[in-house]
Amino acid sequence: MDVLWWILIIAAFVLSFVGIIFPIIPSVLVLWIGFLLYQFLLTSENIGWIFWIVTVILTIVLIVSDIIANSYFVKKYGGSKWGERMAAIGVIVGSFIIPPFGIIIVPFVLVFVTEMIQKKGANEALRASIGSLFGFLSGTIAKVIIQIVMIVFFFVAIYI
Repeated sequence: MDVLWWILIIAAFVLSFVGIIFPIIPSVLVLWIGFLLYQFLLTSENIGWIFWIVTVILTIVLIVSDIIANSYFVKKYGGSKWGERMAAIGVIVGSFIIPPFGIIIVPFVLVFVTEMIQKKGANEALRASIGSLFGFLSGTIAKVIIQIVMIVFFFVAIYI
């Protein structure tokens, strides 16, 4: 039975990375499901309070980093608040439209159109769209790194 639980835990970890490409899958939640499966189904001991505190902090950093990166780059490249909002919506909608490329193309187009509707020039709208692209990419890189750190920390916590 332990093998089945480990398969589910590893599947949860893998699925958390799939969630980076398909944002409809809640990456952090799936990662936590893997941790909780281990805690409640495979061991009778607590993994450790240090693990849980660090994991909560990393989860908060993971969520905040994505929001901050997107907002920062759209603003830095001259985008409006509506451009920031459309970039976030575009990532979600884009995961359903031509996956996985939709999460890059749809926000880019939505920010461009939004900025044009707000009477910005084509160059300004293009800059804001590029900002949304940089925000998405930097947020994605941050997610991958933080999730890898969380998974490695999990294995360190259970084996040391």
